[in-house]
Amino acid sequence: MSTSALHASLAGLDLTAVILAAGQGTRMKSKRAKVLHQLCGRPMIHHVVGAAFDAGVKDVVVVVGFDGDNVSTYLTGAFGDRASTAVQAEQKGTGHAVQCAMPGVKKEADAVLVLCGDTPLLRAPDLVKLCEALAAAPAAPMAMLTCEVDDPTGYGRILRNEEGRVIAIREHRDASDAERAVREINPGVYVVRRAFLAEALGCLKPDNAQAELYFTDTVAAAAARGGAVAVKVSDAGSLAGINDRAQLAAAEDALYARLADDVRRTGVTVRTGARIDAGVTVGADATIESGVVLRGATTIGSGATIDVGCVLTDVTVADNAKLQPYSVATKTRIGERAQVGPFSHLRPESVIEEDAHVGNFVELKKTTMRKGAKANHLAYLGDGDVGEGANIGAGTIFCNYDGFKKHRTEIGAGAFIGSDSQLVAPITIGAGAYVGTGTTVTKDVPAGALAIGRAKQENKEGYADRLRARLKAAK
Repeated sequence: MSTSALHASLAGLDLTAVILAAGQGTRMKSKRAKVLHQLCGRPMIHHVVGAAFDAGVKDVVVVVGFDGDNVSTYLTGAFGDRASTAVQAEQKGTGHAVQCAMPGVKKEADAVLVLCGDTPLLRAPDLVKLCEALAAAPAAPMAMLTCEVDDPTGYGRILRNEEGRVIAIREHRDASDAERAVREINPGVYVVRRAFLAEALGCLKPDNAQAELYFTDTVAAAAARGGAVAVKVSDAGSLAGINDRAQLAAAEDALYARLADDVRRTGVTVRTGARIDAGVTVGADATIESGVVLRGATTIGSGATIDVGCVLTDVTVADNAKLQPYSVATKTRIGERAQVGPFSHLRPESVIEEDAHVGNFVELKKTTMRKGAKANHLAYLGDGDVGEGANIGAGTIFCNYDGFKKHRTEIGAGAFIGSDSQLVAPITIGAGAYVGTGTTVTKDVPAGALAIGRAKQENKEGYADRLRARLKAAK
């Protein structure tokens, strides 16, 4: 379901989301907040906040605690003022966390979506169904997602009466043996009418094994006040929480598979084993081969081919360009029908214009290859501009660094740089000029000129035989 469709389905319902993200996550064994650990290129909290916005939420309040400043900084950078934070200085339970968030919930909000910050596989369509279930039951103050799992250990159990209605949630530590046998569990996803929520939170008491304020106790209160509507989700994996790095890796694999399928459905061939980060866009009829990694704000044009093992970070690839195996590019623009690789390295601020070629073991840094220019083999081109149709021979080096500053190399249109040349910047090679093989160029070459700077060849007849005999005798 598209974002616009999701928003339309919730028209008329003013929603704020409260996302619980204050825990340290000790099983992650990290100095970072658990919710800042990444999967598919983004912190897990980003995926949860994004799902809430896609479901039609107007504002998000994230409850922070451990490493809260860094969580807040990330949220501001990613979502601006749409996502605010509330501090839970002491960990007194989920109910207390929601209490901490309530001052940040706008009074005009009709309902509050309560989510956990460590559930990055949460799907926006499931949140839509949840909210629609609440809207369809005007007497009910709350609706919640549930699912069934084979091993419910550690989860709160959904308790129902003889008529099948939800009457309460029992946390695992507080459950009886009979209650622990229940396989329907609470994944911690709720939507609650604001007025009821404010009242119910004020009635919470720490009457449980952990002496905490459980948000789950509001379910029993809702059941007694008109009902707690349960919406059962068939895909329990989409509601899984992350507690350690093994679970994080499993969730990332699942999310990569989901993202790849989403891209395939738009008309793209994605081979098994490719990894496409959240936020990457790929045009129709493109081909993404096995082992490819697409990161950050990368955009792949229609009909482009990204061959085996390429790694692209914040790269724009235009239509019908081809990247051959094991090429690496970062913050680079690659034009239409351009060819890159295999084994090319394109460093930041490089531009490959249409029909240009960058080949085997060529490294670019802050260099533009103009239309039709070629550097097909074994070259380092740093801080340069290579004109249209120019040809850079194998082994060419732009000597751009003097130990203190970087300098520019300008190559004119149609110029030919012979193999194993060193161009000592700052330098300009004019349009149509030739640089002879093996030349070290230290001054500008005029347009149409030939620059050659190498020692004159001298052949000494018989010298090799005499040298070989002398070395053999010495041995």
